[in-house]
Amino acid sequence: MTTPSVSNPSGPALSEASALPLAAGVWPIDPAHSGVYFQVRHLGVTNVRGRFDVFNGTLTIGETLADVAVEATIDMASVNTNQADRDAHLRSTDFFDIERNPTMHYQSVSVTADEDDYQVAGNLTINGITKPVTLAVEFYGVDVHPADNRTRAGFAATTEIRRSDYGIDFNMPLGAGKLALGDKIKVELDLQFIAP
Repeated sequence: MTTPSVSNPSGPALSEASALPLAAGVWPIDPAHSGVYFQVRHLGVTNVRGRFDVFNGTLTIGETLADVAVEATIDMASVNTNQADRDAHLRSTDFFDIERNPTMHYQSVSVTADEDDYQVAGNLTINGITKPVTLAVEFYGVDVHPADNRTRAGFAATTEIRRSDYGIDFNMPLGAGKLALGDKIKVELDLQFIAP
């Protein structure tokens, strides 16, 4: 049985098994139009939000989803919560220990699809500790950037991790069993990749 093909605005037609109408090859991330964001509960009553300003990554497209791979590296020193003293504390040995562990790394191991939604399973390394993490990914589509006439593909991704899983367990007790900082970290990614 022949697998039907789908139209591909950035390259030759691919089989529906790919579930991504993108040209085969390595798509580098466009950091100027992407973002890596996080939030953590503070005092149990609000969220502190932050981002990492320096990162890079690639999306490798093959003929099927089995050939799709995502890899990314984030510079931990680039953490930015809009508060200089807090950012300096995050870079210290209490949290990221950037002298010994300057980067965070993610490498996918599988990609599965449900229409325009995807699950990307992979391994996340922080603080020298690697744990499995799955990203819930939404594909926003493709378009051509008018400035350079190159095709871009857009995605949004979310996940949640526990910082204690990576040995980042600094906290301040508030009494009655409460702690100043939550353990769960919500992660949100806005990613734009450039066609090869």
